[in-house]
Amino acid sequence: MSKNPETIVGLDIGTTKICTVVGEVRENGITIIGCGLQPSRGIKKGVIINMDSTVESIKKAVEEAEKSVGFNIKTVVTGIAGSHIKGFNSNGVIPIKDKEVKKGDIRRAMDAAKSVVIPMDREVIHILPQEFVVDDQDGIKDPLGLSGGRLEARVHIVTGSVTSAQNIIRCTNRTGLNVQDIVLQPLASGESVLTEDEKELGVMLIDIGGGTTDIAIFSKGSIRYTAVLPLGGDHITSDIAIGMRSPLSAAEDIKRQYGCALTSMVDSKETIDVPTIGENKPRPIARKMLCQIIQPRMEEMLTLMQKELLKSGFKEFLSAGAVITGGTALLKGIVELAEQVLHLPVRVGYPQGVGGLTDAMNNPMYATGVGLVLFGRRAKTNGVNGGGGKHAMSKLGQKVKQWFEEVL
Repeated sequence: MSKNPETIVGLDIGTTKICTVVGEVRENGITIIGCGLQPSRGIKKGVIINMDSTVESIKKAVEEAEKSVGFNIKTVVTGIAGSHIKGFNSNGVIPIKDKEVKKGDIRRAMDAAKSVVIPMDREVIHILPQEFVVDDQDGIKDPLGLSGGRLEARVHIVTGSVTSAQNIIRCTNRTGLNVQDIVLQPLASGESVLTEDEKELGVMLIDIGGGTTDIAIFSKGSIRYTAVLPLGGDHITSDIAIGMRSPLSAAEDIKRQYGCALTSMVDSKETIDVPTIGENKPRPIARKMLCQIIQPRMEEMLTLMQKELLKSGFKEFLSAGAVITGGTALLKGIVELAEQVLHLPVRVGYPQGVGGLTDAMNNPMYATGVGLVLFGRRAKTNGVNGGGGKHAMSKLGQKVKQWFEEVL
């Protein structure tokens, strides 16, 4: 069958899972009509380290999604993450030629803002407009038609490793898919779990993946700061496996079923059965012991997030607090511990803004996949400055595609 032209597909290539989410464009918005979820193989800390294993995982996740929707998937919007991602703010100032801001003036101001020196091994993924300043008036989202003599564009630029992006494109193309766009994963997650009020008032998005934790800070409706920490849910699982001498697969199950980020929330008399390496029968262990392994690692991760928050300079501007998403967000006690460490109100971010979500998909682990669909729709509708100036379409996918066409 041919692909429905009114569908958008998000492909979340993560350290622990590959998730394909299919959204159908309808009059009242996006409706999720299918998905595919497979364990991720060949990826470490958000970076592809084994091409064949990653291709196979992507292929299985896409095939599962195709079975659920009944047609073939050809084009996807995919995410990019990893410790190689760097973000910084920049600005550009130009004189307004005719004392009235026109589209050409806005374009020249944006060009001036992105005229920064970037190392040869890095590529711009996003140029995200924050605001414009006309003369001394700041906080302007759309300066078109305003009178003035000086126009300043303030933007947030996200860069990533060229080779990492090339590998994402190559793996996806090897499964027979075309990449419509590459999107920073916390940007996609924010699209699905944050409200416009939160972005306006100031909010810290924390997306805890398997190998990395992505941070994005929004204020006055725009993204202001991005960072990636080289720690994620897999590090907690590894600690459990080592501390309890348990296989990694069993440690992951134990974390999900019995894990808690706050030892004080667990009954000291409660016990759990833990499979151990080299023993036929599980052995009983106090659940409190499990939490004593988890809590220090979570405190370490949250402390690093706190340092990034202080580094950003936006701590005093986060009236909406923090939103934690990703699979690890379901860990019991994580909200309470995060509030203690970050000194902010915290909530768990679930996918929103779409219809058709099943009970299984109404889960923080699908935040990025759903967000990629929403981002793809917003960018397709609004063009290069998708979202009324909040986003900028990435040109990286098209560039890398051209590279491969030249090679082939």
